[in-house]
Amino acid sequence: MNDTIEDDRRTLEDGRRTLNDLTVSADAEVKAKEVELGKEEQPTSFTRNEIWFIVGVVAIAGLFSPLPANIYFPAIPTLTGVFHESTSKLNLTITVYLVFQGISPMVWGPISDFYGRRPTYLICLVILVLSCLGLALVPANAFWLLLVLRCFQAAGCASTIALGAGVIGDISTRKDRGGYFGAFNLGPQMAPVIGPVLGGALAQGLGWRSIFWFLCIFSGCCLIFVLLFLPETHHSIEAGGSRLSKLVYSPVIRVVGRSEQSTLPKATQHPKTSDGTPAPAPKRKHIRNPLPLFLNPSVSLALVFTAIIYAVWYCVTATISSAFAVKYPFLSETDIGLCYLPIGSGMLISSAVHGRVLDAEYRRFQRRWIADGEGDREKGVSGERDFPIERARMRLLPLHVVVFVASVIGWGWCVQAGVHLSGPLILQLPIGYTFNAVLNTTMTLMIDIEHAQSSSVTACTNLARCGLAAVMTAVIDYITDALGYGWTYVLLGGIAALMIPLIYVEMIMSPRWRARRAARQAHA
Repeated sequence: MNDTIEDDRRTLEDGRRTLNDLTVSADAEVKAKEVELGKEEQPTSFTRNEIWFIVGVVAIAGLFSPLPANIYFPAIPTLTGVFHESTSKLNLTITVYLVFQGISPMVWGPISDFYGRRPTYLICLVILVLSCLGLALVPANAFWLLLVLRCFQAAGCASTIALGAGVIGDISTRKDRGGYFGAFNLGPQMAPVIGPVLGGALAQGLGWRSIFWFLCIFSGCCLIFVLLFLPETHHSIEAGGSRLSKLVYSPVIRVVGRSEQSTLPKATQHPKTSDGTPAPAPKRKHIRNPLPLFLNPSVSLALVFTAIIYAVWYCVTATISSAFAVKYPFLSETDIGLCYLPIGSGMLISSAVHGRVLDAEYRRFQRRWIADGEGDREKGVSGERDFPIERARMRLLPLHVVVFVASVIGWGWCVQAGVHLSGPLILQLPIGYTFNAVLNTTMTLMIDIEHAQSSSVTACTNLARCGLAAVMTAVIDYITDALGYGWTYVLLGGIAALMIPLIYVEMIMSPRWRARRAARQAHA
């Protein structure tokens, strides 16, 4: 009897050891495949603290892409009287701003992919400072000059998001990119929170010109901050030995990479070969045209529903001031500026939360994909090229679009009916949250897909969404006059709802398109 019990105990111990060995082996295999999935991206040489510092710098600079637009909204009713033009004419200043906000990153994005992020940042911020100075001094009888200077203002500030996305692409990998991109988005998403409040307060207290004086001074401080602290992050950029080249590519005050003995930024140090000698820097052939990215069906499909959602959101933000001025005439300019707080707060909360959600979803899907054997080389899948990144990123997107559509339609009817002010204000919170969640997801996905051209693909996003938003803001007043706010946003919300099937098409077809593209490149 004792011998039987002893045999059973030994059998149980052997089974336990075998199970532990299998668990350890499975964990090791999963970790090995996770490494395999991320090996195609060049690792950054920055430490985690240095990365967060860089993210903070580009987030501050990214604030200046949407801020000149959002700080300007509450002043539109005042400017109609100053320039003796209709609201529709004043909306042209928003339209031309959006047009150049879409076009200019198509120039600056590829330039930054070729010449580096830091010099492109400096040039764009100089243009922004000078254009804001001109707007602060524009004569009240020169409406045409207001339009021209708004074009230059957009040309200077619009690219800071594309440049920031390029920096995030340089210093991050897929597993943590969502979190870094979400943190970077805190800067741009601060604009809808503070911009209208500042614009309304400045316009009412110091006059509309004070808006542009504020932008001139604030952007000048940002220019100095970037000059002093931002390093060059592009891996293929190499600074020369001249003093001017070091000023262009190296921060004046080296907060990042201080342990490096070289004068080059840490990210531009040459990697070592096996014998310890510096390896040659990657060669840059020429500035790559970003327009062929539109021929990538994975990118173009994502751009379609991103542009639609962005245009609908922009119509809401562009009409808040004019709609509230009519429906709630007791509101002052400062009060109207405060009415932008809910939509901006929703975007801010989304930036803080959704990046972490993206990273968690990516890791969860990755481990399940490997554990299910879908990442097995014997099944013909290898490396990050074949990982279904679209499914990992976009699984929550349909839910966000449904909430966005419902909130937009509800907002339109609340304004139409003139219900208590709290009604539309409450609905602006989920509009801001879900819009930013969609934007954060699609921009992170496109950097994943076209990592080598991160600034360029973000510029394509800007062109698509700002181009459509420019058209919509040019005609939104005519639509609301004809249909009323309720049916206008039923129409726009319905168009946004039609984007949900495209999300599923992207998740199903994009891995196949990528495989075909890789096969064509292999046979080329």
